Amino acid sequence: MLTAQEVRTYNKNGYILVKGLLSKREAAEMRAEAHAVLERKKAQPDPTWASGREAAGAMMQTSLQHCHDTQFYSAAFSRLLTDPRFVDIAAQVLGTQDVQLHHTKLFVKPPEAGSPFPMHQDHPFFPHKYHRMAAAIFHFDDAPNEKGCVRVMPGSHKNGPLTHDPAGSYHLPISDWPLDAATPLEAEAGDVLFFTYLTVHGSGINTSDEARTTWLVQFRDPADPPLTDDHRFSQGQGQILRGVRHEDPDIDERGIAVSTKPATPKRSATKAATKAKTGAKSKPAKKGTKATAKR
Repeated sequence: MLTAQEVRTYNKNGYILVKGLLSKREAAEMRAEAHAVLERKKAQPDPTWASGREAAGAMMQTSLQHCHDTQFYSAAFSRLLTDPRFVDIAAQVLGTQDVQLHHTKLFVKPPEAGSPFPMHQDHPFFPHKYHRMAAAIFHFDDAPNEKGCVRVMPGSHKNGPLTHDPAGSYHLPISDWPLDAATPLEAEAGDVLFFTYLTVHGSGINTSDEARTTWLVQFRDPADPPLTDDHRFSQGQGQILRGVRHEDPDIDERGIAVSTKPATPKRSATKAATKAKTGAKSKPAKKGTKATAKR
């Protein structure tokens, strides 16, 4: 569980890195199971974004391995989805008693050329009415900067939904939101990063000689209906991970809104980026001030 101060830190920065939520042994076991799942599934389409290839540059051919809704391929992931260590913190960051699954996705960045993700919010992929939607990234092995760790813009969630470029998958203008300007969140095996779906984030290229293995879990307040049905294909969507789902005539059993209406961005990405850059120059981050929680 997070302390009251850690919850305030999450609300202020839009993320918190929880240290040691899983033990080193548990992380190693989940890493082995993750790679076994990918081996059983054999060849899968490379999910690298076209915008990610552009960011990597024409001289480097990068790639990713992935598995959507991983809990349908291994019970180990099903058990982890309802682990109290995870769902209790998920409820805290949402500010609710109930937690509902949206989807999961396993990502492996191969050694030496693991694909990057340009800076973006998760919001345009699955906008929700009240923005009570968040993510957790489980690290099953160490993720130093050279392995393409996650990078964030602290406080960027306060800008609300931003206008994204849909070409090559939703991303913010690379010239306005360069990866190098974001805060790297180096992590160890067993650490879990929680962040809102409005927090601007991305990750770099894995240039190391080891794979980077992470598991993404997107979760929400079951009382917060999605505004589109773009992720209706997610088989696990709607599963209650903690608490209950109350009957709502406007939301079906999978958490899909009966009627949908697209959200309207509150401000432009360029203006928000300019503000973030200006603030970063006037108030440089001090070493050791990242939002982390020790477990």
